[in-house]
Amino acid sequence: MKIAIVDDEPIFLDKMKGICRDFCMVNQCQTEIVSFVSGEDFLSDFKRNKFSIIFMDIYMEKMDGITAALKMREQDNSCLLIFLTSSADFMPDAFSCHAFEYIVKPFSEERVAKGLEDAMSILLPYPKYMEINSNRRIIPVFYRDIISAVTDGHYLDISLTDESILRSRLTMSEFICKTHHDPRFILINKGILINADHVLDFENNCCLLENGKRLPIRVRGHVKIKQLVKNYRFYKNW
Repeated sequence: MKIAIVDDEPIFLDKMKGICRDFCMVNQCQTEIVSFVSGEDFLSDFKRNKFSIIFMDIYMEKMDGITAALKMREQDNSCLLIFLTSSADFMPDAFSCHAFEYIVKPFSEERVAKGLEDAMSILLPYPKYMEINSNRRIIPVFYRDIISAVTDGHYLDISLTDESILRSRLTMSEFICKTHHDPRFILINKGILINADHVLDFENNCCLLENGKRLPIRVRGHVKIKQLVKNYRFYKNW
């Protein structure tokens, strides 16, 4: 997959490249990022199906982003176009170019990451998974099917939605690394991690899960833990 960034301001061009690079690394996306300092340079290199996502600045000194996007759309109507601009004045024109998103400058890392995440959900609509070594077998497990993970000595007991438990010689840190720090997985106590998608409620310093389990929460951290679950659900449905 290839991402194009078109912006005549070096500071924003470099920032966008860094955010895209970090996002793709964390989410394990095989991606090439190409940058252009003008609409003319972009169009001279552009051809149908060359880019999956295009970040296009609207205010540029020579050819503006709307004009460049309209010329681009004459060749390719399928790539996802995300406009960058310091004003919302051109929003109607932007969407006439079949824009997927519209991000106002100065943008935050979180805002750009959200745009990339939404684009990836369309371009790469496959659920995330990890491979777990359990009972001398390598078992692929979807993130969505993991309810909790609890440390037991040198092992980790991973509870799944089908009511099975995978026992793996993993530390909690190794497990979290395998998830690439996916925000749905939250540490609620030493050696206890839950999937926020499967939390029913909190009661008496315990986390109630869909499989009927009650797992203890750190007393000092219970407010923060509840907020992490709340934040995850909010941004997931944003």
